[in-house]
Amino acid sequence: MDQFRIQGGRRLNGRVTVEGAKNAALPLMAASLLTTGRMRLTNVGPLADIRNLGTLLERLGVAVHFDDDTITLNTSDESCTHAPYEVVKTMRASICVLGPMLARRRRAVVSMPGGCAFGTRPIDLHLKGLAKLGARIELDGGNVIASCDRLKGATIFLGGPNGSTVLGTANVMSAATLAEGRTVIEAAACEPEIVDLANMLNRMGARIRGAGTPRIVIDGVEALGGCEHRVMPDRIVAGTYAIAAAMTNGDIVLDDFPYDSLLAAVDHLAEVGVHVQKVDPNADESRCSVRVSCNRVLRPSIITTQPHPGFPTDLQAQFMALLALADGNSIVTEKIYTERFLHVAELSRMGAQIYRQGSTAVISGVRQLRGAPVMASDLRASACLVLAGLAAEGETVVSRVYHLDRGYSSMERVLKALGASIERVRESKAEPAEDAVPAILPSIRGAGLTARAAQGAVTSTPDA
Repeated sequence: MDQFRIQGGRRLNGRVTVEGAKNAALPLMAASLLTTGRMRLTNVGPLADIRNLGTLLERLGVAVHFDDDTITLNTSDESCTHAPYEVVKTMRASICVLGPMLARRRRAVVSMPGGCAFGTRPIDLHLKGLAKLGARIELDGGNVIASCDRLKGATIFLGGPNGSTVLGTANVMSAATLAEGRTVIEAAACEPEIVDLANMLNRMGARIRGAGTPRIVIDGVEALGGCEHRVMPDRIVAGTYAIAAAMTNGDIVLDDFPYDSLLAAVDHLAEVGVHVQKVDPNADESRCSVRVSCNRVLRPSIITTQPHPGFPTDLQAQFMALLALADGNSIVTEKIYTERFLHVAELSRMGAQIYRQGSTAVISGVRQLRGAPVMASDLRASACLVLAGLAAEGETVVSRVYHLDRGYSSMERVLKALGASIERVRESKAEPAEDAVPAILPSIRGAGLTARAAQGAVTSTPDA
């Protein structure tokens, strides 16, 4: 496995273009199952998750061609209806093939998905929504087996205990495009990625209105055609690099910055003392250029993750690294994935002062983080540790950076171009010894974790 070796303390300066959004591209790719028409997606990054979904679609009879930042998809065989475990296990977003395949092929067998190891993320709302459309659902041997005659429109409530479901909304909305009659999704996810999907489906001939609001209305059509679509910029990548500039007291310009999708994050950055200024005040806020700089003294903040347009859970870990350097006490509450705190133990190894109690963490800012060997546990935690390493004194080695390759295109090259001292190296064959775990328990306990949970944070694997 690869590692990042980072020499901290260098200011980031320069210019970078934000890549296309992974979380938008995956359901867009899955929508190719709704048609035999030719699909062409541009502004797609060469990410591990993109490649994995491409492999899955090929198993489902879709011809997939990658060319730089463009993917061409064309369904050639509609007899395939089984998404097998060996492919699905690599990422949770594989479940987004369920709705499109069911609607078009009337049958879908999808293995229960894998993904990052930061808590349970059930798909019950996906299945509830599809069942309302007339699907017959069975669970057998770790597989979801869905079948139907033609789906029929219905009114569906998709709210859950932690809010709306993004992939569930994508699944049900995609399936409803080919259902007979009208479908109304109440408590729909409002995320920009849902809007991007709806825009593309409408280009294919769907009749969707209300995307981006809690109420989406879909009038089913007989068939969908192909289209060309440019994937929206990745708001999480944009936020990550903005935080990287702030943590290194840098000054960078981010092009294709999705300003209107990041208003909550930009507001909290301003509260902390980070300036995100549009280069052209009259530019389209869906993809504009911004300059990111910051005050020398960072202020504390109180953050609660929420469904969009609230503060995004996928930036929680990166913000925690930033707040670890703030002058005062900050509070971060995780309302979406309450166990998404595996990065706390590793930040504590670098000198961060963090106390966790349940779904809340209190961060007492320190003047300086210290480089240390740390281990990534999931995609966004990996980014958090890289950011901490950029700002820390001395050398930081981040292990298991394959997580990062799922969501950031060549992050080390981007950061190096901005002036960071970072390189990707092969990890030595020697794995950490079992007795190395107790040595870090004091700092982990200070973060509010038990010894058993701490050891799990160090040794857990992302995908079972």
